[in-house]
Amino acid sequence: MGLNVTEKIIASHIVEGQMSPGQPIAIKIDQTLTQDATGTMAYLEFEAIGIDKVKTELSVSYVDHNLIQSDFRNADDHRFLQSIAARYGLYFSRPGNGICHQVHLERFAAPGKTLLGSDSHTPTAGGCGMLAIGAGGLDVAMAMAGQPFHLNMPEVVGVYLTGSLSPWVSAKDVILELLRQLTVKGGVGKVMEYFGPGVDTLSVTDRGAIANLGTELGATSTVFPSDKVTKAFLESQNREDQWSELLPDQDASYSKIIEIDLSSLEPMIACPSSPDNVKKVKEVAGRPVSQVIIGSCANSSLRDIMVAAKTLENRDIHKEVSFEINPGSRQVLENADVQGALKSLIHAGARIHQCGCLGCIGMGQAPATDTISLRTFTRNFPGRSGTKNDQVYLCSPETAVASAIKGIITDPRDLGEAPELELPDRFIINDNGIIPPTAHSDQVEIIRGPNIKPLPEFDPLPEDLTGLVALKVGDNITTDHIMPAGSKILPLRSNVPAISEFVFSAIDPSFPERAKKAGSVIIVGGENYGQGSSREHAALAPRYLGVRAKLVKSFARIHKANLINFGIVPMTFEDPADYEKIDQGDTLTIPGLRKAILSGAKTVTVRDSNGNTFQARLDLSQRDRFILAAGGLLNWVRAELSKDHD
Repeated sequence: MGLNVTEKIIASHIVEGQMSPGQPIAIKIDQTLTQDATGTMAYLEFEAIGIDKVKTELSVSYVDHNLIQSDFRNADDHRFLQSIAARYGLYFSRPGNGICHQVHLERFAAPGKTLLGSDSHTPTAGGCGMLAIGAGGLDVAMAMAGQPFHLNMPEVVGVYLTGSLSPWVSAKDVILELLRQLTVKGGVGKVMEYFGPGVDTLSVTDRGAIANLGTELGATSTVFPSDKVTKAFLESQNREDQWSELLPDQDASYSKIIEIDLSSLEPMIACPSSPDNVKKVKEVAGRPVSQVIIGSCANSSLRDIMVAAKTLENRDIHKEVSFEINPGSRQVLENADVQGALKSLIHAGARIHQCGCLGCIGMGQAPATDTISLRTFTRNFPGRSGTKNDQVYLCSPETAVASAIKGIITDPRDLGEAPELELPDRFIINDNGIIPPTAHSDQVEIIRGPNIKPLPEFDPLPEDLTGLVALKVGDNITTDHIMPAGSKILPLRSNVPAISEFVFSAIDPSFPERAKKAGSVIIVGGENYGQGSSREHAALAPRYLGVRAKLVKSFARIHKANLINFGIVPMTFEDPADYEKIDQGDTLTIPGLRKAILSGAKTVTVRDSNGNTFQARLDLSQRDRFILAAGGLLNWVRAELSKDHD
């Protein structure tokens, strides 16, 4: 039996385990990336490991999230990150140089390589034939230290594409259609691999847009082949020497095949407040729009900016609409200028912002009260925009610009003939925003601002666990619910005591105080707990407050891994109906938990303060069990390193 592309990459990188779906494996990581919202903590963790220099082929530290410098904290962290990069041998992408995923696709992504990033949308690089996976910062720190990345071997779902996209329909509509079919839980434990004749019609940035939102399916990653289209893209970036062909074998198999005829797709839109609440644009057309933004790691390429600019030639933005452009990189901005796009956009009334994440992570661009905002972003979780009770829709650049012109949600096909795009065969390349590793790293002083605090120390898991159910929540709790983003909270990311005061603030602002008072806390939740971003602060800060276990119906992949990394025991209900038996305020006791974990037990008995008992599952690898018993990954690694030195 032949191999698909995902299996080929894993087979060439596997260092532990067998490629059997669901079984634990470990793979060598070639490249890593961090962004500033997660990177400061990742590098504090890397320092704590005690390695003198990164051991990957290439590691990049990007600054793209926290660009608003309303006080000293973000600027201090940017200096810290730059000095860390110089000290430990990383590339450093400066503030304003662009969004990590867009820049990485342009300048560093290479077919057949593995990439681990401390951002959930790292799979964007799968558009260039990589196996790119989002993870918590501590996992990325371990990869930089030369450690393999541990995961369960994913199923590989094949998405067979035929036909070609119609005018006014683009790559964003492909992945929105898949989200409509599969929902935000449909990709859990899976890699989505695209193949078939329709793939040839998609550019690398088209593929990147699809791979990017594969994250919203809950997928481990998304992979495209490396073919003549990939080669042409790398040639356009003056990186043709990094191309290699990587195609599925003719007899390759997939756990499931989903067929999509690209020519049958229509403009799609995700309605509030979930990426899988997808409808055809024509079904919601006519609703008044107040704000439209083109940007984010999903849709900020030159192609996306040019679509807007060409559509706006001889047209104006509606007087009731704030139309905003967030270019994905300086390369995009410079090439858009040479192509004449900026003149068209500015003349039509667009607001041009700096190259970065901005409103997508809640850093500015909050919409007005009781208004609709159309965004080409990745997520529309409630309140993520910075406005309470927001109405955020996710759409393609074509739908976005058409709606900005009309002032209402508009099917772009209503504008008539679609513009023709001619993108350059060779891009203007300017890497002045990327600082390469220095030759004298041992002489670099790491600069730390007063907001950067040491990592907390955590104790090992006790023999028996008793904890207060300080919070009970429902299904699809996101990392935004657990540890919000935005301009008020993100500057605290390198200060665990300070940022922990905002844990669950979107649900229950009294949680931090109650958790600290209780001392030992257990959280109870529903399905798909922890979906969304890779931010490990959603595990680290609760652990600091005394959260020792989470008992839910099911976990999102990255969040579960982060919980284990920080010594929080992830458990699932053996019988989901037992969820109804527990109330907030109950006390749960798990006698012999440590022994059960270390002995390999699959279930433990949980007793509540009302006399009820029920079973909870421990779906953990042997390595997970050692980490939890030690109180977290750093504790365990330090202990292992000390053994090696004895």
